[in-house]
Amino acid sequence: MKNTFDFDKVYDRRHSFSIKYDAWKDAGVPEDALPMWVADMDFPSPPCVQEALKDRSQSGFFGYSSADESYYSTVKKWFRERFSYTVESEEILLAPGIVLAIYIAIKAFTSEGDGILIQRPVYYPFSNAIIGLQRKLVNNPLVFKNGKYEIDFEDFERKIVENQVKFFILCSPHNPVGRVWKKDELERMADICISHDVLIISDEIHADFTYPGYSHVMFPSVREGLRDRTIICTAPSKTFNLAGLQISNIIISNPELRGKYKEVFHLDGHSESGIMGIVACKAAYEKGGEWLSALLEYLKGNLDWIRDFLKKELPWAELVEPEGTYLVWISFEKSGFSDEEIKKRLLEKGRLWLDEGTMFGPEGAYYQRFNIAAPRTLIEDAFRRVVKAFQD
Repeated sequence: MKNTFDFDKVYDRRHSFSIKYDAWKDAGVPEDALPMWVADMDFPSPPCVQEALKDRSQSGFFGYSSADESYYSTVKKWFRERFSYTVESEEILLAPGIVLAIYIAIKAFTSEGDGILIQRPVYYPFSNAIIGLQRKLVNNPLVFKNGKYEIDFEDFERKIVENQVKFFILCSPHNPVGRVWKKDELERMADICISHDVLIISDEIHADFTYPGYSHVMFPSVREGLRDRTIICTAPSKTFNLAGLQISNIIISNPELRGKYKEVFHLDGHSESGIMGIVACKAAYEKGGEWLSALLEYLKGNLDWIRDFLKKELPWAELVEPEGTYLVWISFEKSGFSDEEIKKRLLEKGRLWLDEGTMFGPEGAYYQRFNIAAPRTLIEDAFRRVVKAFQD
């Protein structure tokens, strides 16, 4: 099928209320730094979403809203056809975002001091939520071996037992290291969690982004009984660049867990979802498949370009080959510079605004995370800036 979508066009997004482009002063970075940090694509949302939002805006009505069965049917179809995962409408709860849902779940299912396990280096709001809500952060660090990250399953189980862990936050696919967990890896984690009565939040927001040869497996599908102890966090926001519309679909199959979650959600003052988020998600899941396929092909091209460029220009920089997501994890340890000097050079000499590795835990020292969901010319500019940062 011929790609009719233009991912090469560069848009000027400054002065558009964009955190990615306009928060440079608050972040303490130079105004001319090229932003490749937050997971916000430099591609507009697909035409089907734009048209749906335009049609709704012309109605002139933006009052209190709730999703109807046509919305739930669309969401269910997306997960059934793409991941062979079947849910009922009542299992899907709408939320403004996954980070909020994680906070709500921690409040609903744990108490102060309870152990919650994560696998660093990992998406930093996990740590923020655990520490901010005065729970005990338990880390099962990923192990970098033979060019990719793996799970230390003995440590995983030992940490759960020693710390009486109540909750495990899984990142699947993993942000920032780009792993798409294999079924047998998910099965081993599931068996340990079931054995020790651990509840799971499975953050699967990047599920739609996998590279050729890899496929995402929804966590509760790997073992009987997992549905009853798992909260699945999904959203169209990364897939279709809808984060500002604040729409997520949280799947909780266990009626008791669902009831507790809803109770805390409402006690925190949350109720209806915004109409534009509902409209956008429905349109994206109904008609956005062709656009997504073209996007995935373009992202692979970006990744191929980066890999070739690093081999030629910065052979000492270590690209951790991503299996999924549009985030690239690169080690600059072999530059010989300290972690602080690496950060300083990339920002001050390269004029690059990145998410530094230590944001994801101390295990991320010497690494930087790059968002490669951008037109090729911006990718080329960014990596030439990397060369400039280390040229002496």
